[in-house]
Amino acid sequence: MTQSQSQTQSQSQTSALTLPSPFTQYEWSAAYDEMFDATAPRSHYQALYQRLLDLSPEELERCQQAADLSFLHQGITFNVYGHDDGADRVFPYDLLPRIINGAEWDTIERGLTQRITALNMFLKDIYHDGKILTDGIVPREMIYTCRHYRREMRGVRVPRDIYISVTGTDLIRVPDGSFVVLEDNLRVPSGVSYMLANRQAMKLVFPRLFSDYGVRPIDHYGQALLSTLRALAPGRRPDPTIVLLTPGVYNSAYFEHTFLARLMGIELVEGRDLLVHNNIVYMRTTAGLKRVDVIYRRLDDDFVDPLAFRADSILGVPGLFNAYRAGNVAMANAIGTGVADDKAIYNYVPAIIRYYLSEDPILHNVETYLMTDD
Repeated sequence: MTQSQSQTQSQSQTSALTLPSPFTQYEWSAAYDEMFDATAPRSHYQALYQRLLDLSPEELERCQQAADLSFLHQGITFNVYGHDDGADRVFPYDLLPRIINGAEWDTIERGLTQRITALNMFLKDIYHDGKILTDGIVPREMIYTCRHYRREMRGVRVPRDIYISVTGTDLIRVPDGSFVVLEDNLRVPSGVSYMLANRQAMKLVFPRLFSDYGVRPIDHYGQALLSTLRALAPGRRPDPTIVLLTPGVYNSAYFEHTFLARLMGIELVEGRDLLVHNNIVYMRTTAGLKRVDVIYRRLDDDFVDPLAFRADSILGVPGLFNAYRAGNVAMANAIGTGVADDKAIYNYVPAIIRYYLSEDPILHNVETYLMTDD
């Protein structure tokens, strides 16, 4: 049997499955279906499926409205660059959750840990010894011509050799049911606040399901992120001052910046709130200047310091990079991480994992072709 015949047979079997309301108009495709297999709801969707059968269309609509109102009242919005109206939009909410069972999540977690560990080692290597380049695993010219590679970071020691403190890896599920990595976001990852708010809305809409499923909690995220940032403080200072550096209110992710600063109990600052004196970063406060130890930056490299990068930046802090290079302040993520999430470098991540960890990748890439290949 050919693959095409197999897919056709699978689709005909699936299409034959008759579903009750509210699934009577459910559309099937050749893509992996999260909720149903060919004959019935998948085992980990049974409880949700039964709950949905108990709800009338009107009740489902009320659930959706309750979730939308929750987002609106919390001010959970985003802005789309390039739209003429420039208006903030309430974050769209999908009433039906994607449920990932425990065993599957364990695989994802191990795969992401492996991938981030290898990419962190890769960043340290290319900004110091460059062994992976000497050994020919990644072409040297591909690194040095990458627009996200920062020559200014050559030889700069970052706290604990941690370049990547926060990552936003995009995963997709392929037709065989496995997850693969679509891209690695390592510069200024964004979106976690919407995930946290989404969870709260889901608890509001389907409170019983959380006890039925034993959903793993994520309420600790704020403290986990704060602990990660504290660990970066120069000199292991016991009570470091940590700030979140935002481009300002017109940034599309400004809601997230305020959300995370409040969640961690740290100051939200703009570039004008900070200054550098004798390679020490200070924050302006009503009580005077206060030294800053760690900056969780939500600015791209180009805008961090007009003296080191883009001279026309009015968002950054003059002299910040010199203070960073001197080891007097830590930044998350480190300057120069963008080279590791470049689309061309993405193709080499499996080889990078094997090179540094002597392991096969747990999570694979999507099939990728380099334009430089014959």
